[in-house]
Formats: sequence, C-alpha cells, structure tokens
Amino acid sequence: MEMVFLILFAVAAVVDWLAVGRENRTVEYIAKPAALAFLLLYADTLPGTSQMLLAALLFSLLGDVYLMLPADLFLAGLGAFLLGHVAYVGAFAVSLSSRLLWFAVVLALSSPLALRILRSVGDARLRVPVACYIAVIALMVSSAIASRSVPAIAGALLFFASDAMIAWNRFVKPFGWARVGIIVTYHLGQLGLVIGLQGTHLA
Repeated sequence: MEMVFLILFAVAAVVDWLAVGRENRTVEYIAKPAALAFLLLYADTLPGTSQMLLAALLFSLLGDVYLMLPADLFLAGLGAFLLGHVAYVGAFAVSLSSRLLWFAVVLALSSPLALRILRSVGDARLRVPVACYIAVIALMVSSAIASRSVPAIAGALLFFASDAMIAWNRFVKPFGWARVGIIVTYHLGQLGLVIGLQGTHLA
C-alpha cells in the first residue's frame, strides 16, 4: 500500500508543478495539499515511522494551506513550517555535540544570505519571526548532516533552498521562475527527508 501512496504523491507533485508553472490556481489548490497528504500517508504506512516525522509532515501540510490561500497568511504559514522543522529536528537521532557542531557550520555558511534577507524585510514586526525561522531551519539542516544520511541531507538542503527562494522572492527581489523553483525543491526536499529518516531508523 505504501507504494500506492508514494506514486500518488509523485503524481500530485508533478501536477502541482505544472499548475504553478501555468498559473492555474484551481488545480494548485487541489494538488498542493494532496501531494503532502499522500506523502504523509506514505510515511505513516512505513514500519517504525516516528511520530515526530508525521508531525513534521502534518505541520508542513498546514503551512502549505496557509501559504497558498489568497489572504496574506505568511506569519501563520511561517509558524506552521517552523513547528514542522522543530519536529524534523526531533526526528533525527543524533548526538547533541554533532548537531551543534554542524549548526555552527551551517550558520556560518548561510549567514551572508540570511543577513541579506533580514536587511530586506521591510516590516520590522517580521524580522524576529523570520530570524527565528532561519535559525530553526539551519538546525534542521545541521541535524540532517549529522545523521550522515545522504537522502536526508539532500532533502534538507533542497528544503533550505526552497525557503531561501521564498524569502528572496518576497523580501529581496522577485524573480520569474521563483514559484516553480520553490515548489519543485520543496517537494523533493520533503521526499528526501522522509526517505532519509526512514533509512536512518531502519539502520
């Protein structure tokens, strides 16, 4: 049954990519949440899937809904994804020392981009939430690297790239292919994290 859900996730994700590229909001409103829902069901059918992983996907699904709606629910979406990243951090069974070491490395490497984005946030009320989000996703990436799982590392970096594109497009300078790039890297990132975390658990 898990392969059925994985195939449905792949189909919904590709349909969503095409809908985003063609600016078809009606299809996007169906395909975007469907993709994460099927990935959540896929993860739930796998043996020994942690509750933290399921929570991460559930918060991500909630964030997807907030960010795709016509209303400006950016803070709600940001909060949902922040909680999702916290859950992902909890899903990785790695030592605190390794996690913190890689956290310092990731922060150092991403700080020029992070500072550029934070300087471009026009609404002062958003700077602290955005800064907190950057720190949490950096910790998620660090946890993935510390796990030494190649799919998880690739997934975390793709997720980071997706969020970086969202922030750059929203706060710094919009670019034409942003929405397609964001959604493709996002779905592939989520899939990589699910596969990587499952592989880590089984190992």
